[in-house]
Amino acid sequence: MKKLFPLFFLFVFVACQKGTDNTADQPLSEQTFNNVSYGSDTAQRMDVYLPAGRTTTTTKAIIMIHGGAWISGDKVDMNQFIPVIKSRLSEYAIFNLNYRLAALPSTNTFPSQENDVKAAVNFILGKAGEYKFNTDKTVILGASSGGHLALLQAYKNNTPKFKAVVDFFGPTDMVGMYNAYPSGSINQLGIQLLMNGTPATNASLYQSSSPINFVSASSQPTLILHGTADPIVPIAQSTTLKTKLEAAGVYVKMITYTGAGHGDWDQATFNDAYNQVISFLMDKNP
Repeated sequence: MKKLFPLFFLFVFVACQKGTDNTADQPLSEQTFNNVSYGSDTAQRMDVYLPAGRTTTTTKAIIMIHGGAWISGDKVDMNQFIPVIKSRLSEYAIFNLNYRLAALPSTNTFPSQENDVKAAVNFILGKAGEYKFNTDKTVILGASSGGHLALLQAYKNNTPKFKAVVDFFGPTDMVGMYNAYPSGSINQLGIQLLMNGTPATNASLYQSSSPINFVSASSQPTLILHGTADPIVPIAQSTTLKTKLEAAGVYVKMITYTGAGHGDWDQATFNDAYNQVISFLMDKNP
């Protein structure tokens, strides 16, 4: 009888262990986490959307960055993309970023925003095991100043390397942006304050903040979308990037929308843009 009790408890223990393993093997459910902190500042937050059935092998990730001239905007501005990605790229985890905004003339000037994106990306990649996605299947997308930040992260701060980058009418050459506006205009003054000087007085920051200066043969496949009548970011910013990528032998596709402005597009234009993004990501991040 003394021997039966140890055997009985061993049987119960093994049975319980098997039950626990079966539960762990169940597919993960869809989850959303709002305002996840990746830094100590209240602006350093992100929304996280994790798909059902995710794994560290099959699940991809897209990081999204809003625009607003580096001084305004919010991650909610990118919410229109969420249902599109969920329905048409259902294998993607989505990370929608906020970052510190510049409060001119002197608070959170550049490169605070670039540094926040770097910190956010490092945080996201460090969570791959917990969130269950494949770090080798990660892409980045941004609009306007968010496009600028996405391009910088992809071309300049590219460890580990993204599979692809999507740029909605983002600045690519900060010297060109400064010179595009009339001398003394509010837009030119804004860039001068953001960049702590002019191209003549702070050349190194303008150089290090311009994605075109970091294009190389190893740059990621890039999709550019831009309206021909954009009054904020001249379309030359995108054509210059396209030319430089082509010269480096990097895949680039540029979609132009005749007469379209700076993101104030009609629904038909947005629908086409969504289709272009989906097709591009399916091709370049299979």
